[in-house]
Amino acid sequence: MLILGLIVAAFLGPIFVWWKSEKPSIPRYGIASAAAVFGAAVTPIGMGQCAFAEETSGVDHLLAWALMAGGAWLALIVTQSVFDKLDGKRTGGGGVAGEIRTGGYRMGWWVPWLLLSPTLIILAVFLYTPAIQTFTLSSKLTRLGAPRSKDVCFGNFSELLITDPVRLVAYPLLAIGFIYAARLWVKRSTPDTWSRRGADVTSVVAMLSAFVAFYAMFSAGGEGQVAYRPVYLNTVIISVGIVVFGMVGGLGIAYLAFRQIKGGGVYRTLLIWPYAISPAVAGLLFFMIFDPTAGIFTYTMENWFGIDVPNYRESAILAQMAIILASSWKIIGYNILFYLAGLQTVSVDQVEASLIDGASARQRFTKIVLPALSPITFFLLVTNLTYAFFEVYGTIDFMTKGAPAGKTSVAIYEIIRVGVNNGDLGRGAAQSVLLFLAVIGVTLWQFRTSGERVSYGGS
Repeated sequence: MLILGLIVAAFLGPIFVWWKSEKPSIPRYGIASAAAVFGAAVTPIGMGQCAFAEETSGVDHLLAWALMAGGAWLALIVTQSVFDKLDGKRTGGGGVAGEIRTGGYRMGWWVPWLLLSPTLIILAVFLYTPAIQTFTLSSKLTRLGAPRSKDVCFGNFSELLITDPVRLVAYPLLAIGFIYAARLWVKRSTPDTWSRRGADVTSVVAMLSAFVAFYAMFSAGGEGQVAYRPVYLNTVIISVGIVVFGMVGGLGIAYLAFRQIKGGGVYRTLLIWPYAISPAVAGLLFFMIFDPTAGIFTYTMENWFGIDVPNYRESAILAQMAIILASSWKIIGYNILFYLAGLQTVSVDQVEASLIDGASARQRFTKIVLPALSPITFFLLVTNLTYAFFEVYGTIDFMTKGAPAGKTSVAIYEIIRVGVNNGDLGRGAAQSVLLFLAVIGVTLWQFRTSGERVSYGGS
């Protein structure tokens, strides 16, 4: 199996050079092939070829091949950058190379690296080293405080996925094919026609099919597998809810607060204050508001309006809505701050011209304000998703502790529950690596889709 992966990598090298290089040649084909084989061989050889042992499953083989493909791809990217530099092609925005001149003073190439060295050392010690240790720990069966550990290779990952390797490959391939077919339909359709409207709807459905494919890839539990499918579904629902409520609410409040009103500066400052509160404090505040026995909201509804408020911790929908509300309230001040700054950049001339042309308030908002705010919206989309993925543990722990029946247990909460509370460091590390890869994938997807619709200034 390892030899088969290396052979495939050897063939992919020349194909990559033929596709990317402007001056393909036989020596470059050979160099790319060797680089791809080297990149693909690093991780399996470093792990002792454990994924291809006799007792491993087909899912382990697939994970090993995926890791080999990633290593080969990175090696080819580096190789192609070297070829581009040899061809005199600029690949970046002016890197540090050679001597730097600033007026009459000359600096060697080592001066910027010297100035950056304190930051690089801190990153290496407190970020990169723990990240590498997490990857290493994810391949072991180890308990907190245990003197020994056992190598399980990809076992901590394969138990989170379905056991059928054919379906595990088919689901994402079908989703990718659906997405590219929808994009092709959009490119070939004429704007403002029923064909384009159908293509746009199909594109949205195609994007949703990717989330459905990932849902089907995770295990539902049983037969020694971890029930990770509910965790994935909870993460998607709560994260999307936080982003939608936080960004829509932040934009709406900022748009209203931007108007010239008496005491507007103080009012806007108070709107931003929730961002200064930690997620744990936000969870504690909303716990005190919605507590079924002594909560302010429960007391008000029962004594003033005679409405019996159900216990949100006993309902999956109410519990998820409470988490979304508390987390959105925490992040909404951050969104208001950036949207207020962005509204100051909206062209007054364009707004006045639209008023003369008879545009309605809705048309001015959708045609002028929203496009002008697209760079800030794109930035906030990335930061809000990062917040929803990583910073909701404190809120969930105070309000529901994952209840009822794990319906509010998202990925980050599950990582800490398994790795810290239960002391299963290997499984917790594997789930954290999975979340890390998911965030990278979602961010790249945002740059490829939403980033294309962002308008910067007059561009």
